Amino acid sequence: MRSEWLNGAAAAVLKGGVSSRRAFLKAGAGATGGLVLGFFLPAGGRLAQANVPPKVVEAPNAFLRIAPDNTVTVMVNRLEFGQGVHTALPMLIADELDADWSQMRAELAPAAEVYKDRAFGMQMTGGSGSVKNSFHRYREVGAAARAMLVAAAAAQWKVRPEQCRSARGVVIGPAGQKASYGALAEAAMKLPVPKEVVLKEPKQFRYIGKPVGRLDARAKSSGRQGFGIDFKPEGKLAVAVVAHPPVFGAKVAKFDASKAKAIRGVIDVLEVPLDRGGRGVAVIADGYWPAKQGRDLLHIEWNTEGLGKPGSAAQMAEFIELSKTRGALVRKTEVLTPGSATKKISAVYEFPYLAHAPMEPLNCTVDLKDDSCTLWVGSQFQTADQAAAAAAAGLEPAQVTLHTMMAGGGFGRRAVPTSDYVVEAVNIAKACKAAGHRGPVKLIWSREDDIKGGYYRPSHVHRAEIGLEAMGNILSWEHVIVGQSIAAGTPFEAFMIKDGVDGTMVEGMGAPYEVPMHLSAHIAKANVPVLWWRSVGSTHTAFVMETLIDEAAHLSGEDPVAYRKRLIKPEHKRHHAALDLAVAKSGYGKKTLPKGRAWGVAVHESFGTVVAYVVEASVVDGVPKLHRAVAGVHCNMAVNPLSIEAQIQGAALMALGMTLPGAAITLRDGVVEQQNFGDYTVARMNDMPRVEVHIVPSNDAPTGIGEPGLPPLAPAFANAVFRLTGKRLRKLPFDLTSA
Repeated sequence: MRSEWLNGAAAAVLKGGVSSRRAFLKAGAGATGGLVLGFFLPAGGRLAQANVPPKVVEAPNAFLRIAPDNTVTVMVNRLEFGQGVHTALPMLIADELDADWSQMRAELAPAAEVYKDRAFGMQMTGGSGSVKNSFHRYREVGAAARAMLVAAAAAQWKVRPEQCRSARGVVIGPAGQKASYGALAEAAMKLPVPKEVVLKEPKQFRYIGKPVGRLDARAKSSGRQGFGIDFKPEGKLAVAVVAHPPVFGAKVAKFDASKAKAIRGVIDVLEVPLDRGGRGVAVIADGYWPAKQGRDLLHIEWNTEGLGKPGSAAQMAEFIELSKTRGALVRKTEVLTPGSATKKISAVYEFPYLAHAPMEPLNCTVDLKDDSCTLWVGSQFQTADQAAAAAAAGLEPAQVTLHTMMAGGGFGRRAVPTSDYVVEAVNIAKACKAAGHRGPVKLIWSREDDIKGGYYRPSHVHRAEIGLEAMGNILSWEHVIVGQSIAAGTPFEAFMIKDGVDGTMVEGMGAPYEVPMHLSAHIAKANVPVLWWRSVGSTHTAFVMETLIDEAAHLSGEDPVAYRKRLIKPEHKRHHAALDLAVAKSGYGKKTLPKGRAWGVAVHESFGTVVAYVVEASVVDGVPKLHRAVAGVHCNMAVNPLSIEAQIQGAALMALGMTLPGAAITLRDGVVEQQNFGDYTVARMNDMPRVEVHIVPSNDAPTGIGEPGLPPLAPAFANAVFRLTGKRLRKLPFDLTSA
């Protein structure tokens, strides 16, 4: 997701609830025996920092808790699901607070008004915006807290605040007096928030920009970290597993639950409403295994009347046929004498549906009472999920408490405009309550449910007709894209679809190259739920752009790096810097590769960050193999280089997975054919190449990092394969037999 699409839109469309600040402060203090410092930064507050966004008047918040033992707990207003915000956001506060890193802790914040992202207008994790959109905000909180602690110490010692200094969780007075933050917290909380906060200059940073180990690393590496799927509230817990319809939106005609109810541990079998107007059958049991066993024994007849039942082959053929005509206009550029073109490229690209396939399947625990509802869920969309749960339960958002749980991956699947699995969990809780069952219910999707359960990266077709003159200059570029819209039919449609074009379908097309492109797009419809997938539209647009640019370089007889640098507009200095860094660190053009290996190059910008790859690949027994990938990354300031390295490595592996045989969701008569990792390919450890990450130094405010490492990897790999085989790969996943 991108802030350009949703900025201001979410606030108008998704109105979440407001948690009680008093209750939250009380709960926070009781949890640690310490004090919560609340801050209100007035609109007139001045920041001694260049390029800082205008101050925003916001409700009193509680991002910081200091306990008597001097531990500092930072409330992380995002979802942590592997990207590292559980460490990066505390780093921002710690630096401005002058805290001792060994005393820093982090907790995931519940859904609340105060935790909404200023840019998106809702509490969420997406668009690679967690650090980017929190960079100033979290530093402001740290700076204000430090000023209050210093003021409290100065008052205690009867000196002026400017006579004191802070370091490693201690305030030091002019005569060498010392007081820990924990000892000063109570007095500091009674002081007014300073009207001015002066943020540090980069040269003063102690933690920001340095490689800092993750706060959640030990718990995760030792198996002690709890995730949403592990959570068990106090009291008796029921577990629900749902039989979803085979065709999206289908309903239950009738079902026989007699065999399911005979399973020991099964409590009840209930029909429940599902996403997209469908109906399903939930098996409720005292544990996951009896619930799943019961579901497997259900006999259900489904009503699919009136529903579309797409098949992948026929759909792709329709998309290809549609791509022969121009769609809604995206960009019209003056064509430079196309008749004089001496060389031409005619290409059709095909991209399949892709599942998110996070390691932890979807789950949500619900405790529904007459006048309240409590959720424990790994949500990327806390505001939306809170509001959707309230609507499903017949409550107001303020009556719904959403606890953000640690999640084992998501890649966009936990950020659904319909809040599908959250609403499903609430509907099950309602059905249980109506049937006389009391207590919390945990919905768990199986791996099969997850793979077959919808909300995929859309399938797309690209058609390109390019004319070049003898020297390789591009004279004309006709480009058509066909695919489903991820915004159509959602609350975001009015903001994301303009003049018949879903902006996510075409992002990354053209720029940063100086090319005369006529770009248009067709929005196709199909009974397949679609959603953003890590790096959204750039998953396909980067592949198309970077393989076509590479092909143009080859036709012109020019080095692919030199050709790119010639076509990249001079103002795109970050592209040049990222590409130059990747080239320099890889040894491209200087070292000789082993026999049977070839270079591949690609560069792409997404979510404000530019990533360039120079890769080494081979083809063994007709199968492409990626050996090494060197990344040049320009994400402006690198808050935590270790997390950036991990994100690029993970994104590279996920991108590699797109190229592997079997990495496709296909449908037959409206039914998804894949169901688990045995028939839906994801990249594994033995597929992992050597990935080297190099970051362009910068003191500018950070840009996104969770998604930008994915788009340019596959095209760089494909370009290397061309040099080895002479075949241009026009489809994902790779298939040399059809190239």
